[in-house]
Amino acid sequence: MAIKDIKTQLLADLQRRFGAAGKMPGSQSLYDLGKGRRIYVRYSKLHPDGRTFYGLRRSDLKQLEGFQSLLCFLWDDQAEPLLIPFRDFEEVFAGLRPAADGQFKVQVYPEKAGAELYIANAGRFNVEGYLGWNETNSLKSDGSERWNRELTHHQVQTLLGAIGARKGHAVWLPRADRARLDWSLTSTFEITDRLSVDREVEMYARDIDVIWITRGAADITALFEVEHSTAVYSGLLRFNDVRLLAPTFEPRFTIVANDSRRSRFSSQINRPTFRASGLTDRCSFLDYANVLEWHTNLVGKSPRETKT
Repeated sequence: MAIKDIKTQLLADLQRRFGAAGKMPGSQSLYDLGKGRRIYVRYSKLHPDGRTFYGLRRSDLKQLEGFQSLLCFLWDDQAEPLLIPFRDFEEVFAGLRPAADGQFKVQVYPEKAGAELYIANAGRFNVEGYLGWNETNSLKSDGSERWNRELTHHQVQTLLGAIGARKGHAVWLPRADRARLDWSLTSTFEITDRLSVDREVEMYARDIDVIWITRGAADITALFEVEHSTAVYSGLLRFNDVRLLAPTFEPRFTIVANDSRRSRFSSQINRPTFRASGLTDRCSFLDYANVLEWHTNLVGKSPRETKT
C-alpha cells in the first residue's frame, strides 16, 4: 500500500471513529481528535537495508503529554500502520536528551521475527503487537484498552512459544518449565528436545525461557527472557554470556516484562559491558500486553477465546 493510501485510510478511520482530525498549529504532523485525544503521524522511506528513519520533535512530544495520544509510524508499501500509545514510552523519552536539532532519532525495523522500534540512547523495543488498526481503540473514551492483566511467568512463556510455533519456528523451553505451561491460553504446540549448539553455549542457553529455532536448519533465531520478578539485569547477563560464547550468532535477544520495567531496561541495556559485547544492538524489550496482542494478531482471537 502506498504511503498516500495508508495515510488517507488512517485519517479516514480516525474521522469515522472520532470526528474530524484537524492539524494542530505549528506542526505538520500533529492532529487533534477532540476530547483530549491526539495523534503524531510520522513517515519515512523504507531503505534498502530494511530500516526507516524518523525524527520526533521534542516540542511535538510535549504536546502529547497529559492527553490520550498515539505515535503513528508510516513507511513505504506498509500493509497497516504502527500505532503506539504515547503513554507506553513517555517515561523513556522523558529520560533522554534530544539531538542538537531538538529531535529524538528513531528507527523502525519491520523484521520477520517481530517489528522493532529503536530509540537512540534508549534501546530497542519489540512493537509487533502495536501493528494494525486496533490501537485506535485505546483512544475511545468507552473503548477497550489492551488486555494488560498481570500474567504469570509461565503464561508468558506459553504465549511466546505459541507465537514462535505459529511463525514456523521450532520452540525450546527449559525442561523444568514444560509441565507448567498454560494451555488454556493457546493451542498446543510441539516443544523440541534439542539445541544444536556448542556444549558450552548450551550450558547457558538451555535455561533461557523461550528459544525459537529455524526448522530444518537448527539455527537459533530468537531468545526471550521473561523477567517477572527477577531483575532485568540478570536476564541481560544471561544473554551476554551467550553472546560472548557465540559471537557469530545473529539472533534477536528480547527481555519480556511488565510495561513498568521498560525504562529500567533502557538504562541497563546501555551499560558499557553490553555495548562492548554488541548486545545493545541485538536486544529489545517486549511488554506483556504486547505479547498478548502479538498472539491475538497471529491467531485472530484473544487468549480468552482460544481453545486447545
